Amino acid sequence: MEDGWREADGALLKSFRFRDFSEAFGFLARVALHAEKVDHHPEFTSVWNRVDFRLTSHDRGGVTERDHALAAAIDALDQRTSA
Repeated sequence: MEDGWREADGALLKSFRFRDFSEAFGFLARVALHAEKVDHHPEFTSVWNRVDFRLTSHDRGGVTERDHALAAAIDALDQRTSA
């Protein structure tokens, strides 16, 4: 499984922490643009410097290859040099 992602309750889960709200929001904007492009949209919450993702394919009832591909893309969109 992708680095830092875990599977629970039929979904891939991961939290990202950033220096501040602006950095977290910029990351989330990059993810949103990618998700729209591939037509696979994550569930997420954002609280100040933290973004939490829950990836699942609702139409398939759980985690699919599309979710693993989106997880890898989300990791690639994380532009921090250290987590």
